[in-house]
Amino acid sequence: MRFPRCSGILMPISSLPGGHGIGSLGAPAHKFVDFLAAAGQSVWQILPVGPTGYADSPYQSCSAFAGNPYFIDLDLLRADGLLTRRDYALDWGGDPENVDYGRIYEQRFAVLRKACRRFLRRRPVPGCDTPYGDDWYRFQFLASAWLPDYCLYMAIKQENGMVDWQQWPEPLRLRDPAALAAFRAEHDEDLTFWAFVQYEFDRQWRALKAYANGKGVRIMGDIPIYVSADSADAWAGRDLFEMDEAGHPLRVAGCPPDYFAKDGQLWGNPLYDWGYHKTTGYAWWIRRLRHALSIYDILRIDHFRGFDTYWAIPADAPTARTGKWELGPGMDLFNTLRAALGEMPIVAEDLGEMFPSVRKLLADSGFPGMKVLQFAFTGQDSPDLPHNYPQHCVAYPGTHDNNTLAGWWQNEVSAKGRAQAAAYLALTEAEGFQEGLLRGVLSSTADLAVIPMADWLGLGSAARLNTPGEAQGYWRWRALPGACDKALAARIRALCARYFRCPAP
Repeated sequence: MRFPRCSGILMPISSLPGGHGIGSLGAPAHKFVDFLAAAGQSVWQILPVGPTGYADSPYQSCSAFAGNPYFIDLDLLRADGLLTRRDYALDWGGDPENVDYGRIYEQRFAVLRKACRRFLRRRPVPGCDTPYGDDWYRFQFLASAWLPDYCLYMAIKQENGMVDWQQWPEPLRLRDPAALAAFRAEHDEDLTFWAFVQYEFDRQWRALKAYANGKGVRIMGDIPIYVSADSADAWAGRDLFEMDEAGHPLRVAGCPPDYFAKDGQLWGNPLYDWGYHKTTGYAWWIRRLRHALSIYDILRIDHFRGFDTYWAIPADAPTARTGKWELGPGMDLFNTLRAALGEMPIVAEDLGEMFPSVRKLLADSGFPGMKVLQFAFTGQDSPDLPHNYPQHCVAYPGTHDNNTLAGWWQNEVSAKGRAQAAAYLALTEAEGFQEGLLRGVLSSTADLAVIPMADWLGLGSAARLNTPGEAQGYWRWRALPGACDKALAARIRALCARYFRCPAP
């Protein structure tokens, strides 16, 4: 896959202004699409849209397939006659620049249950043989490979106080058929609720994607390479992972000590049993990517290097230091995926410790990799300096794991690095360091340049989305209402047009 020369913006759904405590798929997202179009942007990059799990991280989700219930727009449910204003006229948090996940968790599901009850009380649709409309049944049919297990997982989890599935009663934890059948019979209403939540997410998501595509904007989605240990995928598919008979991980994922963390990162995700996946013809991966490519125009795969070699850590290790490198599936996986799915519009997150074998896998796959300007100013001729970018890549000033440009410039880059950046990019006070750094990315030869929204807004470290290795307090930043205005769109378009990434204003 090759991009035409273009540019995009990285903006999580959660960070959109408006909505009720968090960005949503309704007016907040549609307005942002309008902003992107006015700014001449071709790509909207988002973070994973699955239900958030541990520490509210989108990279620790309870499902590799489900959508985040928090993103369902409540105003759209009201427009459909499923809610009244009074149903959700609640306190969703007092800080418009930060998501209050605790408050949303406590209130959102009760509101969605009201919507579900009204949905199920609806009269039959005229001219339709099914009581809730053909779309309801069509969605369940198309999602049949994952939806029943997800709904069952969520219903059992709720029944058990939302604890990790490995703490459930043994018959349910080990998926005893009789125990599961009895639970289904007694909790039909709960199972229907969780299916309804995914149905509404899917409806609103597909409407948003159609709107974006109609405005000339493609959505770049993101999937973590691994699934969460506490997930429907791990509970229902233990054969897919390195687990013992009781479902406990034998080894877990992470990465060795690096730029971000001196002890490495202990993610805790169960590792794939790649030998088993090969015997199935990588069937689960084909399902996963088929689903992802059905909802995104472009797909970024996080931690791509893990398909070549991955860091395997004993499950009882206190840090990631005691891990060791193991061989991943390599091109065998991607050749199989291509045979099943055709050419795939994938971007490979190829950051981290790079072995020659990882570079070879990236080249053999044909996927574009990533370049990050914040890594460039080491005093050496770094591959992250713009003059070294291949055209077939995606260039960033920083990613969701980096500080904002302003925060990095003020707090992280060394004096020598700052001097190198000033000389390399001919930074001036008149232009400003931030504009000059963005110019460096946009003027590069990279086919696609993606700028985080917080950098266009010139925000400091308070707008940082994540710090790898630190578990708490991240993924919360939101843009203020009115921040993405016409003047900013015109400024973005002018700078991108200067470097032929969009038509001139």
